[in-house]
Amino acid sequence: MKPVPQATSLRRAPVQRRSAERLTRILDACADLLDEVGYDALSTRAVAQRAGVPIGSVYRFFGNKRQMVDALAQRNLERFTEGVTGRLKESGDEGGWRTAMDVVLDEYLAMKRTAPGFSLVDFGNQIPVGARHAEPNHRVADRLTELLSGYLAREPDDDLRRTFLIAVETADTLVHLAFRMAPEGDERIIQETRELLRAYLARVLD
Repeated sequence: MKPVPQATSLRRAPVQRRSAERLTRILDACADLLDEVGYDALSTRAVAQRAGVPIGSVYRFFGNKRQMVDALAQRNLERFTEGVTGRLKESGDEGGWRTAMDVVLDEYLAMKRTAPGFSLVDFGNQIPVGARHAEPNHRVADRLTELLSGYLAREPDDDLRRTFLIAVETADTLVHLAFRMAPEGDERIIQETRELLRAYLARVLD
């Protein structure tokens, strides 16, 4: 099972700090507008106005709004990775893979509840709305394999990657169900998700 290549939506990567800050403002504006108007009504012009930049600055980085949303999804994945890493450092080595699993799920739930635009985009499998593409979950599984293999003292091989892919696909489906049932996520479904993941991963990781 080969790792899935990372998405690259930028026409041009920012080099100077000013350019990087402008890109951040563009993606922040994109995220806010996704929550306000949805993907179909999103426009590059509205993003430029919200970000306070010329429309040419948006097109310098992105050819269209799909590329812009893809870049937002990639940024979400980077922030998710940073959040998981930080939580793992705080938790120390206690709890093994069970702690790691809770950390991963808790960080995903936190982003689902608080990150602008995340409910529509997350890591890329929601746009167009209703579409469920497999590739972003492969990227998440690849990232978790890289991130957690050392923490779990496991070889980052195809077996571990497959294990995380199954866990990610399962959690993705059930968390979406939880948030369809309640705005902040149905806690009973979330708890059932934890129990299901523990049962599966215990068989593989213990």
